[in-house]
Amino acid sequence: MPNLVKKLRLEHKLTQEELADKVGVTQRTIISVEKGKYKPSLLLAYKLACFFGISIEDLFCLKEYLEN
Repeated sequence: MPNLVKKLRLEHKLTQEELADKVGVTQRTIISVEKGKYKPSLLLAYKLACFFGISIEDLFCLKEYLEN
């Protein structure tokens, strides 16, 4: 599933490890989310969206995903 996690993480000048610490997961989880290989729980999606100040729908490109 496409998402903006990596783009926003880089814009905020954070490493994967730093972002993982801020949302309470492992670096491996962030790597997997960024690559679209892991669908996060609703709680993790919420934490990431809140951290970046955008909606879950926008963070995970759900509108585009559901249209295909």
